[in-house]
Amino acid sequence: MLDSPTETKEYINIAGDPTYVNLALKFAYGEKEMDVLGDKLAAVQTLSGTGSLRIGGEFLAQFSKSGQNSIYIPDPTWGNHIAVFREAGLDVQRYRYYNPKTNRLDMDGMVEDLRNAPEGSIVLLHACAHNPTGCDPTRDQWKVLSDLCKEKCLRVFFDSAYQGFASGDAEADAYALRFFVKEGHGGLMLSQSFAKNFGLYGERVGTLSVLTGGDEERERVLSQLKLIVRPMYSSPPIHGSGVVRTGLSSESLR
Repeated sequence: MLDSPTETKEYINIAGDPTYVNLALKFAYGEKEMDVLGDKLAAVQTLSGTGSLRIGGEFLAQFSKSGQNSIYIPDPTWGNHIAVFREAGLDVQRYRYYNPKTNRLDMDGMVEDLRNAPEGSIVLLHACAHNPTGCDPTRDQWKVLSDLCKEKCLRVFFDSAYQGFASGDAEADAYALRFFVKEGHGGLMLSQSFAKNFGLYGERVGTLSVLTGGDEERERVLSQLKLIVRPMYSSPPIHGSGVVRTGLSSESLR
């Protein structure tokens, strides 16, 4: 970056650095998968994961049908989830996630609570390395959850803040997201943060993506995301995204 004659400190556009965004999406959704998903993902660069969640929350609050503005988040979860989504205008509800008596996932409680959620509700899922427990569903349990979300028409919002930290393999840690995409969860949303896996805590590097039905819908969704970003922070910072762009575009560093 220091040697590049094209690097500047000018403002970037509202949606962020498109090269960085595309590389971030490949990191999460898979390089081969992006050949199919590329024209379906509406995505913007964000102020790390917190900014991504807030923009996603605002989008959902604005465009959810009447009676479908509840978001179900795990109990326990990252403490800021509650405030972020409440401030965005969503009705925050909880679902059981962890049983401290057994130190295991409370799968039965989780399934029961999500089954009782009204159809069309939003469900927040930690993509991997659940914060604060570190306890993730197995692949068989992810299948059960995917089927339940489809049965109840629950809208899935993945929070991916630790890709690479759960197993040490970033590809393996993307399993849940990629599985839900493969299973056909239309409207799926993903919040990404590069604070932890790139050590860029103070640079505020993230993305928000929405899986749409195709090019026309993608453009409509992207337009609305930019309308949310513009009065909130106008455009994202560029240095941290440049670091991620450099790392993900280099075969030796990746």
